[in-house]
Amino acid sequence: MLVHSRSGRWAAWSLFGLLFLPLFALPLLVVVAASFSTHWSGAFPSGPTTGNYAAAVRGESLQALTTSLVTALVASLLALTVGTWAALAAAGLRRRGKRSLDALFMLPVAVPSVVVGLAVLVAFSKPPLLLNGTSSIVILAHTILVTAFAYQSVSAAIVRLDPAYEQAAASLGARPGYVLWRVKLPLLLPSLTAAAGLCFALSMGELSATMMLYPPDWMPLPVRIFTATDRGSLFSGSAVAVVLMAATLLVLLAVSRVRTKAAYR
Repeated sequence: MLVHSRSGRWAAWSLFGLLFLPLFALPLLVVVAASFSTHWSGAFPSGPTTGNYAAAVRGESLQALTTSLVTALVASLLALTVGTWAALAAAGLRRRGKRSLDALFMLPVAVPSVVVGLAVLVAFSKPPLLLNGTSSIVILAHTILVTAFAYQSVSAAIVRLDPAYEQAAASLGARPGYVLWRVKLPLLLPSLTAAAGLCFALSMGELSATMMLYPPDWMPLPVRIFTATDRGSLFSGSAVAVVLMAATLLVLLAVSRVRTKAAYR
């Protein structure tokens, strides 16, 4: 930490605890507690049970989890591909061109995600690109929403790259394509994996745009949680929410391990 004195460190940790516990940890702990309960007694959930999880890992909930995982995985890969390509292209542009490209990719996150969902719904509800009522329109909306984060992450990493590596490879006769695949992209691999993890996590939790687009046979898990709690099934919805958090964290831990190995290559 930047605080060197013992009293300063204690003060910093105390402030962190006072802010972290009530704002972040406590709400999540309440959700976990509710997922093991059947009713609410006073200020705390009560009636211990594991039956909520029995329903959360089978049937429609399991199908919704699979839908979320597939949607997030495909959207993350598409966003990473498009965002990386655009970031590499923007690095060779002049300042005005780069600013225009930055603004273009940041536009979807500058407006509410429900607006993006409406725009996608209107744009792809008629031929020749009729995607309404299919899983593709949900994946497309998620891709649009998370591509900006992949683009910004990779752009920041490109700025930090030492150009000496590329210059050395070019001076030895390497073609631009070879330099890109064997020099530049391997150096960017830690940032690429971090961007992929961020895109995946954001896609797993996306709700607003998804509510406007999902067909009955392609319901992601956040929509399942919303419909459960909207019907008053708070405890089963809490169990499904914990499953969503656990699945997302497991994937992010796997991505973190890959990123760590890439950083020490």
